Amino acid sequence: MSTTLIPIENIESKILLIRGKKVMLDKDLARLYGVSTKRLNEQVKRNKYRFPEDFMFQLTKEETNSLRSQIATLKRGHHTKYFPYAFTEQGVAMLSSVLNSKKAILVNIQIMRTFTKLKEIMASHKELSHKLNQLETKITKYDSEIQSIFEAIRQLMIPPNKPKKKIGFCIE
Repeated sequence: MSTTLIPIENIESKILLIRGKKVMLDKDLARLYGVSTKRLNEQVKRNKYRFPEDFMFQLTKEETNSLRSQIATLKRGHHTKYFPYAFTEQGVAMLSSVLNSKKAILVNIQIMRTFTKLKEIMASHKELSHKLNQLETKITKYDSEIQSIFEAIRQLMIPPNKPKKKIGFCIE
Protein backbone atom coordinates (compact mmCIF):
# COMPACT_ATOMS: atom_id res chain seq x y z
CA MET A 1 0.00 0.00 0.00
CA SER A 2 1.33 3.47 -0.84
CA THR A 3 2.51 5.68 2.03
CA THR A 4 1.54 8.82 0.12
CA LEU A 5 -2.08 8.37 1.06
CA ILE A 6 -2.68 12.10 1.48
CA PRO A 7 -0.82 14.91 -0.28
CA ILE A 8 1.49 16.82 2.08
CA GLU A 9 -0.20 20.11 1.07
CA ASN A 10 -3.52 18.84 2.45
CA ILE A 11 -1.88 18.06 5.77
CA GLU A 12 0.11 21.32 5.86
CA SER A 13 -3.11 23.31 5.58
CA LYS A 14 -4.43 21.55 8.71
CA ILE A 15 -1.44 22.46 10.89
CA LEU A 16 -2.22 25.54 12.95
CA LEU A 17 -0.22 27.69 15.35
CA ILE A 18 -2.02 27.86 18.69
CA ARG A 19 -0.40 28.90 21.97
CA GLY A 20 2.89 29.10 20.13
CA LYS A 21 2.76 25.42 19.15
CA LYS A 22 2.15 23.75 15.81
CA VAL A 23 -0.95 21.62 16.31
CA MET A 24 -3.67 19.76 14.47
CA LEU A 25 -7.30 19.77 15.59
CA ASP A 26 -9.17 16.60 16.51
CA LYS A 27 -11.74 17.03 13.73
CA ASP A 28 -9.03 17.36 11.05
CA LEU A 29 -7.13 14.34 12.36
CA ALA A 30 -10.34 12.29 12.51
CA ARG A 31 -11.05 13.11 8.85
CA LEU A 32 -7.52 12.15 7.84
CA TYR A 33 -7.72 8.87 9.76
CA GLY A 34 -11.17 8.10 8.39
CA VAL A 35 -12.90 7.96 11.78
CA SER A 36 -15.43 10.21 13.49
CA THR A 37 -14.21 12.96 15.82
CA LYS A 38 -16.23 11.31 18.58
CA ARG A 39 -14.42 7.97 18.07
CA LEU A 40 -11.00 9.64 18.01
CA ASN A 41 -11.73 11.52 21.25
CA GLU A 42 -13.11 8.35 22.87
CA GLN A 43 -9.85 6.53 22.13
CA VAL A 44 -7.87 9.45 23.54
CA LYS A 45 -9.98 9.51 26.73
CA ARG A 46 -9.52 5.75 27.17
CA ASN A 47 -5.75 6.30 26.97
CA LYS A 48 -5.63 9.65 28.77
CA TYR A 49 -2.32 8.85 30.49
CA ARG A 50 -0.65 8.75 27.02
CA PHE A 51 -1.61 12.37 26.30
CA PRO A 52 -0.03 14.83 28.73
CA GLU A 53 -0.66 18.55 28.27
CA ASP A 54 2.38 19.01 26.03
CA PHE A 55 0.95 16.35 23.66
CA MET A 56 -2.67 17.54 23.62
CA PHE A 57 -4.80 20.33 25.08
CA GLN A 58 -8.38 21.47 24.81
CA LEU A 59 -9.04 24.87 23.30
CA THR A 60 -10.67 27.59 25.35
CA LYS A 61 -13.91 29.26 24.33
CA GLU A 62 -11.97 32.31 23.09
CA GLU A 63 -9.57 30.18 21.02
CA THR A 64 -12.50 28.24 19.55
CA ASN A 65 -14.32 31.47 18.63
CA SER A 66 -11.14 32.90 17.14
CA LEU A 67 -10.66 29.79 14.99
CA ARG A 68 -14.30 29.88 13.97
CA SER A 69 -13.91 33.45 12.73
CA GLN A 70 -10.60 32.70 10.98
CA ILE A 71 -11.49 29.49 9.18
CA ALA A 72 -15.28 29.61 9.32
CA THR A 73 -15.76 26.17 10.86
CA LEU A 74 -19.35 26.79 11.94
CA LYS A 75 -22.07 29.06 10.70
CA ARG A 76 -23.36 31.70 13.07
CA GLY A 77 -26.03 30.41 15.37
CA HIS A 78 -24.51 26.93 15.47
CA HIS A 79 -22.70 26.25 18.71
CA THR A 80 -20.23 23.55 19.58
CA LYS A 81 -21.07 21.39 22.54
CA TYR A 82 -17.41 20.58 23.20
CA PHE A 83 -14.35 22.61 22.53
CA PRO A 84 -11.91 20.94 20.14
CA TYR A 85 -8.69 19.24 21.20
CA ALA A 86 -5.39 20.29 19.67
CA PHE A 87 -2.62 17.71 19.23
CA THR A 88 1.05 18.64 19.03
CA GLU A 89 3.46 16.64 16.90
CA GLN A 90 4.12 14.27 19.81
CA GLY A 91 0.37 13.90 20.39
CA VAL A 92 -0.18 13.00 16.75
CA ALA A 93 2.59 10.40 17.01
CA MET A 94 0.90 8.95 20.11
CA LEU A 95 -2.43 8.73 18.24
CA SER A 96 -1.00 6.01 16.01
CA SER A 97 -0.69 3.78 19.07
CA VAL A 98 -4.32 4.25 20.13
CA LEU A 99 -5.83 4.18 16.62
CA ASN A 100 -4.35 0.89 15.55
CA SER A 101 -5.55 0.50 11.97
CA LYS A 102 -3.41 0.21 8.86
CA LYS A 103 -4.83 3.46 7.46
CA ALA A 104 -4.14 5.29 10.75
CA ILE A 105 -0.52 4.14 10.68
CA LEU A 106 0.00 5.19 7.04
CA VAL A 107 -1.69 8.56 7.57
CA ASN A 108 0.38 9.07 10.70
CA ILE A 109 3.59 8.46 8.75
CA GLN A 110 2.55 11.12 6.26
CA ILE A 111 1.69 13.59 9.03
CA MET A 112 5.09 13.03 10.67
CA ARG A 113 6.80 13.67 7.32
CA THR A 114 4.84 16.90 6.98
CA PHE A 115 5.86 18.10 10.45
CA THR A 116 9.49 17.27 9.58
CA LYS A 117 9.23 19.16 6.28
CA LEU A 118 7.83 22.21 8.09
CA LYS A 119 10.71 22.09 10.58
CA GLU A 120 13.20 22.01 7.71
CA ILE A 121 11.50 24.96 6.03
CA MET A 122 11.51 26.93 9.28
CA ALA A 123 15.20 26.11 9.85
CA SER A 124 16.13 27.27 6.34
CA HIS A 125 14.17 30.50 6.86
CA LYS A 126 16.02 31.13 10.14
CA GLU A 127 19.34 30.43 8.45
CA LEU A 128 18.50 32.75 5.54
CA SER A 129 17.36 35.46 7.96
CA HIS A 130 20.60 35.10 9.92
CA LYS A 131 22.70 35.39 6.74
CA LEU A 132 20.78 38.48 5.62
CA ASN A 133 21.36 40.07 9.03
CA GLN A 134 25.10 39.30 8.75
CA LEU A 135 25.23 40.81 5.27
CA GLU A 136 23.36 43.91 6.43
CA THR A 137 25.80 44.31 9.32
CA LYS A 138 28.78 43.98 6.95
CA ILE A 139 27.32 46.52 4.54
CA THR A 140 26.60 48.94 7.37
CA LYS A 141 30.13 48.42 8.72
CA TYR A 142 31.68 49.13 5.32
CA ASP A 143 29.27 51.95 4.50
CA SER A 144 31.48 54.62 6.07
CA GLU A 145 34.59 53.13 4.45
CA ILE A 146 32.92 53.15 1.03
CA GLN A 147 31.84 56.77 1.59
CA SER A 148 35.45 57.75 2.42
CA ILE A 149 36.66 56.02 -0.78
CA PHE A 150 34.12 58.00 -2.84
CA GLU A 151 35.21 61.20 -1.09
CA ALA A 152 38.86 60.47 -1.91
CA ILE A 153 37.95 59.85 -5.58
CA ARG A 154 36.03 63.14 -5.70
CA GLN A 155 39.03 64.97 -4.23
CA LEU A 156 41.23 63.48 -6.95
CA MET A 157 38.79 64.63 -9.63
CA ILE A 158 38.96 68.31 -8.57
CA PRO A 159 41.30 70.22 -10.90
CA PRO A 160 44.28 71.85 -9.16
CA ASN A 161 44.14 75.64 -8.58
CA LYS A 162 47.62 76.55 -9.88
CA PRO A 163 48.54 76.10 -13.52
CA LYS A 164 50.57 73.09 -14.35
CA LYS A 165 54.21 73.43 -15.30
CA LYS A 166 55.18 71.83 -18.50
CA ILE A 167 57.18 68.73 -18.05
CA GLY A 168 60.11 67.85 -20.24
CA PHE A 169 62.67 69.76 -22.34
CA CYS A 170 61.43 73.03 -23.76
CA ILE A 171 63.19 75.41 -26.19
CA GLU A 172 62.28 79.01 -25.84
